[in-house]
Amino acid sequence: MPKLTGGRWFAAVLAAAAVLTAGCTAQVDAEDLPGVYRDKETGGEIRLDSDGTFTATALSTDANTDPEDLHGHWDFVDGGSFSDDFVYLDIAERGIGEVSGVQLYARGGGKVAFSRPDGSWSLVLTKSTES
Repeated sequence: MPKLTGGRWFAAVLAAAAVLTAGCTAQVDAEDLPGVYRDKETGGEIRLDSDGTFTATALSTDANTDPEDLHGHWDFVDGGSFSDDFVYLDIAERGIGEVSGVQLYARGGGKVAFSRPDGSWSLVLTKSTES
């Protein structure tokens, strides 16, 4: 009888893990990305337009960068799994030696974020219902 109880426990753990994993690996649909994303704390905002262009206002991708206004083109890159999906922001009018593009990670649930080298999130923006 102890084996049966242990087997049921193991099955329950596997089922719970499957549910949690399914929730974490939801794919982002590129068609759902266009819109305005804001960070209430910093006032930073990015608008992803359906024509593939973007504008950003008072946006700082990390603690070492002053907020700036940016514009250019964006492309969704499907990395094959939720954690690898990102939006590549191709920043217009950048000179030699300047960063000409950054990755904005699609987090699902109406959120996009910039990543730090250590894998933590430097700025998370939430999709606004207001335009």
